[in-house]
Amino acid sequence: MPAALPWIAGDARVGNSRGGLSDINLNSPNKGLLADAMTDVPVDNAARSAAPEGLTLAEEEELRSELAKVEEEIGTLRQVLAAKERHCGELKRKLGLTPLDGLKQNLSKSWHDVQVSNAYVKTSEKLGEWNDKVTQSDLYLSASSTLEDWNEKLTQSEAYKKTQETLSQAGQKTSAALSNVGSVISRKLGDMRNSATFKSFEDRVGTIKNRVVGSRENSTDGLHSPSGAGDKSPQDNAPF
Repeated sequence: MPAALPWIAGDARVGNSRGGLSDINLNSPNKGLLADAMTDVPVDNAARSAAPEGLTLAEEEELRSELAKVEEEIGTLRQVLAAKERHCGELKRKLGLTPLDGLKQNLSKSWHDVQVSNAYVKTSEKLGEWNDKVTQSDLYLSASSTLEDWNEKLTQSEAYKKTQETLSQAGQKTSAALSNVGSVISRKLGDMRNSATFKSFEDRVGTIKNRVVGSRENSTDGLHSPSGAGDKSPQDNAPF
């Protein structure tokens, strides 16, 4: 082991408060005083933070002071912003505005900002120019003319005309059939009401209704005059 490393054997040297070197035995009972001795070592400003290249110490101090002021202003603005947000939330709560309303408002504002942005306007202009170029191109005009010719030929063809006539006739026949069905149903109902069976059934229902009403009237009279009810026989009071 080289002798140039005496601290491995338990000895070390530290600077004292007078700028000299002191020998410290690490195996000594007083080795806990090492931290106290190191606190007395003066700290060099140059060793603490070296000034950037091209800046003097005065300029560095000025920039650091300005940085501290800006950071302080940022903290103040954050506090003011938090207070404003709380106040805004209270106002919205009193007005009955929900977070959904705020989201809709933000989306509307964002979409409006997008529409008035330079990128959106330029994109719309470019799309308009491309549309004009496409619609005025020979290929587009030729394709449009070809489609118009095909449409005209299709509408004037015999197959198209026959299909249109067939559909029209089918619609007319369907309407006539539905109308006939309605007329037949109405006529059947009228015939059924005029039939003897229906009239007989209607007469029976009317007779039963009259008997029921009459029995109720007799019961009411019997409750009001109990002496008179005793003179009538049970057969007279029977509903049927």
